[in-house]
Amino acid sequence: MSDLENTEEQTLSRRIKSFVLRAGRMTPAQQRGLDQHWPQKGLLRESGVLDFEKTFGRRAPNILEIGFGMGQSLWQMAQQAPDKNFIGIEVHRPGVGKLLHSMEEAGVENIRIYCDDAVEVLQQCIPDASLAAVQIFFPDPWHKKKHQKRRLIQAEFVALLRAKLQPHGVLHIATDWQDYAEQILSVMSAAPGFINQAGAGYAPRPDYRPTTKFEQRGERLGHGVWDVLFEKIDI
Repeated sequence: MSDLENTEEQTLSRRIKSFVLRAGRMTPAQQRGLDQHWPQKGLLRESGVLDFEKTFGRRAPNILEIGFGMGQSLWQMAQQAPDKNFIGIEVHRPGVGKLLHSMEEAGVENIRIYCDDAVEVLQQCIPDASLAAVQIFFPDPWHKKKHQKRRLIQAEFVALLRAKLQPHGVLHIATDWQDYAEQILSVMSAAPGFINQAGAGYAPRPDYRPTTKFEQRGERLGHGVWDVLFEKIDI
């Protein structure tokens, strides 16, 4: 690991966290999802570096989603792309339980889940150059100016993601907050080793990203959604 990479990792380890753990109530279905399906579909950071081929029983493109919320779009994408492996990371247990329950109902088998801090999972578990894509949909916008230092998309985090992407791997971020979209586009445009797949500005929503009920409601109310897609290139 280079001195620069060491510095970036140390900076991330001392970072201000981009999330606050909330003590959300578990519904019976969410609790059943955890109780019945976590042993088969859950992953632990403490287990160390992830062997994708062993975990999924095959070699396939690996897609990582950070902060999947209740998991609606993740299981739908996995259902539509059975030839790909999906890894989801989410800190909130009700969302993990909900995704596990939805996977069982829909018969989706190609997702594995971490209930943990994404930065620590990336640093400790995800091999370099192992991901075909990283997806971050609707990260917390931390809309108050005094809290914007908590936003996930920062230069150091993007550098960590780049290390985990394969050559030509794609980082796809979507947000419904315009000022966060502007910040994301600025950070990504300045990030070494990436190129904007849209050429400049924002990208149309790719067909593979489902629209959530929350997003559909926002669109009806006239709220915008901005997709940013950047591809890893050699430097």
